[in-house]
Order: sequence, then structure tokens, then C-alpha cells
Amino acid sequence: MKEVDARGLSCPEPMMLTEEAVKSEKGAIRVLVTEPHQRMNVEKCARDHGRKYTSTEIEDGFAVVIE
Repeated sequence: MKEVDARGLSCPEPMMLTEEAVKSEKGAIRVLVTEPHQRMNVEKCARDHGRKYTSTEIEDGFAVVIE
């Protein structure tokens, strides 16, 4: 599983990294972000690309796994 660690980055960096990963990776991607609005943006990116996702809260933010 590819991992994108975007914790601590300012917008729009987490979205740009997620978009790049979704376009280049056909398998699962785990995206780590710090803020709730970043989590929502990553989830929207997954939906926009027709991919399913699950989100969980972790100690220092959120983990979104895009299938």
C-alpha cells in the first residue's frame, strides 16, 4: 500500500499529493492528514475519481485509505 504522509502540510499540498497518488497508483493508498478539512478534501478526491475510501481518526490527525 502506497502511503502519502501529508501531516503538517498546508493546503493545497495534501490535495496535490493525494491527486498525484490517485492518478499514478491503481492499488490502495493511505493518506495521512492533520486537519478535518484536509480529510474531507481527500475523501472528495477519492469520490471524484470513483474510488472507495475509509477514514479513521489517528493520534495526530486522520488516515484515509483509498481503495
